[in-house]
Amino acid sequence: MTAMPTLFVSHGSPMLALDPGATGAAWRAMADKLPRPRAIVMVSAHWTTTVPAVSTTAHPATIHDFYGFPEPLYALHYEPAGAPEVAEEVAQLLSEAGLKVGIDPARGLDHGAWVPLRSMYPDADIPVMQLAIQPRETPAHHLAVGRALASLPQSGILLIASGSLTHNLRELYPEGSPVPDYAARFTDWMTEKLAANDLDALLDYRHQAPDAQRAHPTDEHLIPLYVALGAAGDTAKATRFHHGFTHGGLAMDAYAFYA
Repeated sequence: MTAMPTLFVSHGSPMLALDPGATGAAWRAMADKLPRPRAIVMVSAHWTTTVPAVSTTAHPATIHDFYGFPEPLYALHYEPAGAPEVAEEVAQLLSEAGLKVGIDPARGLDHGAWVPLRSMYPDADIPVMQLAIQPRETPAHHLAVGRALASLPQSGILLIASGSLTHNLRELYPEGSPVPDYAARFTDWMTEKLAANDLDALLDYRHQAPDAQRAHPTDEHLIPLYVALGAAGDTAKATRFHHGFTHGGLAMDAYAFYA
């Protein structure tokens, strides 16, 4: 069986579900390049818990976890089968790595999961489960979560981490606005450190990356990246397969990590 890369995607606004644009095209092109996964593990910035938690539902519902958007967005649904057996496997791997694990038998798919999946696998014909992040924990914690799951890509399971390479909602601007310098500096730094697999710098991004506090006032949209990086193994090679900005400084970069 061909090993899968792991992916990190910047999921942007829920409006990408209605108008995917260049970002959606890049997601779909990546999906088309990959072997067909036997299941997908989605790590979304929009499911947060105190300990790693897995969704075990066989029928994940579409969660419209946003407000004030056009009515057609709320009419969209993405409802693949769940992957309870994979969820049990994930829980066991995490437990064997010494991590406490929570089980949620009812959690559906939030927009950080279903918006990119709708472009990547529009037929919703691949089973999906979600894995929660812990925003009070460090990047090192999330790297360890990923490393505990490093066997999954070798068995045909696609792990997709969904967040945003920059995420400062207080500095959103009209579409087409110039990219602020801070966002470009931070994105360039992340790209350089990921290409070099410089874990010391990446794990200490709060102190070492330029404009880290401005690019990420809170951690939750970046820490999914560390799960994908960890699951690709110690010698992961990063390839950026999409680059761009929306609403000024919201980076839409996406990466594939190969073992």
